[in-house]
Amino acid sequence: MTSAYRPDSTTSSVPSVERDLTGGSEMIPASRDVVREFVARLREAGVALAGTFEDSARLVVSELVTNVVRHAPGPSRLRMTLRGDSAEIAVSDTGEGWPTFLPRDPLRIGRHGLEIVTRLCGEVITKPGEIGKTVSVRLPLR
Repeated sequence: MTSAYRPDSTTSSVPSVERDLTGGSEMIPASRDVVREFVARLREAGVALAGTFEDSARLVVSELVTNVVRHAPGPSRLRMTLRGDSAEIAVSDTGEGWPTFLPRDPLRIGRHGLEIVTRLCGEVITKPGEIGKTVSVRLPLR
């Protein structure tokens, strides 16, 4: 993992963390470390969090980064930023494919990641970039 740690922009005191991720499946546990750092920043800033927030954020980030590992070549970037009463989680990658939302199927084994993310965050937004795309969600803090 290549670190591009940016706790705050130079013009803002909004807690945020941004990391460039490389290295295949090692990106998944590394992304969970980014969540831990982001939660620490939120606590330092006095932001009130639900007791389940950190676990939910780890799950969401793990699912989004797992999709990158499986479907998108090249590096990716994880950004977490406080946005009002939620955390914006954005994962950018170089892949050409777009997330596929499958219909709910309790008998299907695997491929439930976006369903889980949608349940926790309500909505998944995908925006094209010059190369690849950015998938972003907002996870409520409380």
